[in-house]
Amino acid sequence: MSLPKEARLLKRAEFLRVYEQGARIEGRFMTVFILPGEKGLHRVGITATKKAIGKAHDRNRAKRLLRESFRLSKAELDTVTQRFDWVLNARRSILYGKLEKPLAEFRQIVAKIGKENLPAKHTKERENIED
Repeated sequence: MSLPKEARLLKRAEFLRVYEQGARIEGRFMTVFILPGEKGLHRVGITATKKAIGKAHDRNRAKRLLRESFRLSKAELDTVTQRFDWVLNARRSILYGKLEKPLAEFRQIVAKIGKENLPAKHTKERENIED
């Protein structure tokens, strides 16, 4: 089952808005940028750059893993009262394992955000997720 079009960030301007105004969380398998959303649902954008990941088949796999992590975390995302726009940037380490580790990391990030209740304008400081 794929993500519906309404649940995806598609335009460059949407990605740039999240990068510039959102909070950044560094993980082992991904870097997550989040910004309180204007829509009534969580929306996601996925990136896997040639510089960070490498060849096209590796970038495709990294994006599949991130999309699936987001999709399988729907129950956890629904517990977060505020809706966010998410940009998930893949890191090379995502290629060296199965889905379980990136999924666990994403769920940990969602739980952290659910506890913090980020304000409408969050500072652009970097936060790290421990293993």
